[in-house]
Amino acid sequence: MARFVDHVTLHVTAGSGGHGCASIRREKFVPLGGPDGGNGGRGGDVVLVVDPGVHTLLDFHHRPHATAGNGRPGMGSFRNGANAEDIELAVPEGTVVLDTDGEVLGDLTGPGTRFVAVRGGRGGLGNAALAGPSRKAPGFALLGEEGESRDLVLELRSMADVGLVGYPSAGKSSLVSALSAAKPKIADYPFTTLAPNLGVVSAGGSTFTVADVPGLIPGASSGKGLGLDFLRHIERCSVLVHVVDCATFEADRDPVSDIRALEHELAAYTPALGTDLAARPRIVALNKIDVPDAADLAEMVREDVAAFGWPVVEISTASHAGLDKLAYTMAAAVDDARAAAVPSTAPRVVLRPTAVDDTGFTVEPDPEEGFVVTGEKPERWVRQTDFANDEAVGYLADRLARLGVEEALAEAGARPGDRVTIGIHTFDWEPSTPAGVAAMRGNRGTDPRLEGAERVDRPSATDRRAARDERRRHQSDFELGIAPWHEDYEDDPR
Repeated sequence: MARFVDHVTLHVTAGSGGHGCASIRREKFVPLGGPDGGNGGRGGDVVLVVDPGVHTLLDFHHRPHATAGNGRPGMGSFRNGANAEDIELAVPEGTVVLDTDGEVLGDLTGPGTRFVAVRGGRGGLGNAALAGPSRKAPGFALLGEEGESRDLVLELRSMADVGLVGYPSAGKSSLVSALSAAKPKIADYPFTTLAPNLGVVSAGGSTFTVADVPGLIPGASSGKGLGLDFLRHIERCSVLVHVVDCATFEADRDPVSDIRALEHELAAYTPALGTDLAARPRIVALNKIDVPDAADLAEMVREDVAAFGWPVVEISTASHAGLDKLAYTMAAAVDDARAAAVPSTAPRVVLRPTAVDDTGFTVEPDPEEGFVVTGEKPERWVRQTDFANDEAVGYLADRLARLGVEEALAEAGARPGDRVTIGIHTFDWEPSTPAGVAAMRGNRGTDPRLEGAERVDRPSATDRRAARDERRRHQSDFELGIAPWHEDYEDDPR
């Protein structure tokens, strides 16, 4: 039996990056071959893609886990590992992606729309890529990063122009069947429809889609009945049609009270997409006028219903009375809504350059962990480090020092031996660079060997220059060693 699933929880995990290779070329007659380890491959992403041929989330209901492949590790002879292929999951148009807290991450509309659910990890660099003037033959390589993993909530919101709302057994499914070629299930008991039904309607030169929302009752916005599960399907509808049962046998119901009760539920429902349901145009369809008592009731309450300010049409899905008028009324409302809609524009690429004073990391004191360093680069470098290799640990220390982490720790008040946490690793901090040691002392630019020595006041350069000019003013040219200006100049003018 076919099932309609419009709400699932999807567990997605991206692939991890391959490790880099630490290899040294050793070949006969090739002295000093040098490092030749290749880089690891990138892990695969998990991507959601809108497919017009998919109309339900049933596949994810049976297979809620999706895991991408891992990148291949690097090898010697400069051979890089292969990148893993991305996994593409087909979803129906109108799928909304949310996190577990209910925040909307993506609204997938339009065939081919893509949403990267999780990204694969980067591959680690091989020792050939790490070689440099100061480290000609690294004996280590970087590890590949783990891929992202998280839980996502997928909700399907029908892409319909007109939404039919009403009490159970009001005739919504019959109306869809009478207006279009759709063949929904129709029976004489409440809650016959357990999934929204869509139909395509043509009226004049307009073509639009109509969806019936399973029966709503008072309290639907708080989870009573089926309303909470299917109210989201009217969020995208441009026009709402109240289908009112004028032949109900319940004595405490009448068309006006039914409309007021459903409007109360629509006002209490908070759309996840941030749309305003109160601003949507409404149409009232007084149904089942083929029943004599229902026709009389529709005639009696017509003025009261018209007081809402919406068009009112008397119809019968059994005899098809008034259906043409209702179809043209819906077409006019849809055309007006389409004309007033803001035209969609191509997304613009927004570049946000890093601020000049942004170091890319922060250092925060923590009562339990000592100091916590957070930032994309430091955390990624720690994840890529093989702590079983001392040379790799030294390379990590050099990278952190060049980034300025040691100076930031010293300025934050860190002392040798304090605990420092970066990512999932905790270290005992020992400054390893002169900048870190000087920053730790808090008195940069001084020589500790001069501490305690008496200060000698030296004369300024101006004073020394004036004293020199004064000495030279009382000496002769001969004393100063100046060459004579004439030939008969005596050796000693005295």
